[in-house]
Amino acid sequence: MLREIKEETSVNLACKILHFCETAKDEWIIFSWDGTNTPSNVICSKLEEEINCPLPLQLEPLPLSREVLCTLPVAGSILRIMFDKVVVKNHLHLLNVDKWVKFMNIHLKVVDGLWLGVFSPQSRLRYTPNEDSLIVERQRLSDEQLFPKPLFITEEVNQDHATPVTLMTVLTHSKVTAKFKCVVRVVAAMPYLAKNLLSSIGKYRMQLTLEDSTARVHAFVTGKDGETLFDGYPSIDELTRKLNRLLGVTGIKDAPRDPPWVSVCLKSYYVSKTDVWGSRNFKIFGIKIVGDT
Repeated sequence: MLREIKEETSVNLACKILHFCETAKDEWIIFSWDGTNTPSNVICSKLEEEINCPLPLQLEPLPLSREVLCTLPVAGSILRIMFDKVVVKNHLHLLNVDKWVKFMNIHLKVVDGLWLGVFSPQSRLRYTPNEDSLIVERQRLSDEQLFPKPLFITEEVNQDHATPVTLMTVLTHSKVTAKFKCVVRVVAAMPYLAKNLLSSIGKYRMQLTLEDSTARVHAFVTGKDGETLFDGYPSIDELTRKLNRLLGVTGIKDAPRDPPWVSVCLKSYYVSKTDVWGSRNFKIFGIKIVGDT
């Protein structure tokens, strides 16, 4: 199962093919799913690299269209499986969307904190009936997915006890503008230094990269939402401590980060009336970082 995979291992997986596409000449990616969540990974990139080499939101060069995105499940992780150029022609004709398959000897690795499967010449693929007992079990597990328990690092300013949703639910929501509660990890920030969080007119402006088991998104923190998040305008040292808690920064120089799961409130909005979906963005609102390290 995807929830049990480990880095740099070769495994057998029973998954449903959701989509596949060519990402470059003779290079294809399969989007596979078994209803469970992949384990979260440590983030090895340095925060100072975010401005020139940001963490990607997805492994494929271009994001999926909204039309395709809305056909995908909103719960459970989607594993990208890349086909080695050597095996594309031998297996491409076998692929069918919405079919369950068994991948044998798939090599697993982590790229920028995201899971990637590699279908090599040593890998095999065969279809399995939807009535297979293993498939029935996977479908049952997808209905029982629970959100990770967030640490008490953030809290809502106005408690409305909304039910958390996944980031895929946010991305595929039918309305352009809406409000959501999510349980996520903050895997990157730009700017990442507390002294640079304020604009030239003294207002907060920053971009956070949020991640859960289903997707990654960028979310902005600006103006009064920043004042709420950081409880006004604390000292640089206190701001640094608050940011470090969100980002999983330890006192060890260049150590990999393991950001904690936290609860956030998101609001979607658009910046162009002529292209509301294409200009859709997200921002954090109504939460504050509590306590100190």
